[in-house]
Amino acid sequence: QVQLEESGGGLVQAGGSLRLSCAASGRTFSTYNMAWIRQAPGKEREFVAGISRSGYGTRYADSVKGRFTISIDNAKNTVYLQMNSLKPEDTAIYYCAADLRPYGVRSDTNYDYWGQGTQVTVSS
Repeated sequence: QVQLEESGGGLVQAGGSLRLSCAASGRTFSTYNMAWIRQAPGKEREFVAGISRSGYGTRYADSVKGRFTISIDNAKNTVYLQMNSLKPEDTAIYYCAADLRPYGVRSDTNYDYWGQGTQVTVSS
């Protein structure tokens, strides 16, 4: 079992920045890939960014490339999402998710464990 808890969401103006954090507990942190997945009102969940178990492999949705950065601190069992140049279309609930599947970061939403989500609202 993996327990995930997100923090860091909030309200920000367009062009601003936020950093999301996700603290993991339970199963050994280094045995699963991690991702941030978001869901906007009335839309399906969307992969945003993922990072491999080792921390060396990352993957981003085209819509956030160059603006968002995912990182990991294995000593703290925490994954981060630094979000810069935020746009109103980034408004969504952001979920932290863990993937037990082998190999590289998957850009789908079929992850095994999920946090409760944190709201990010970007005003224009």
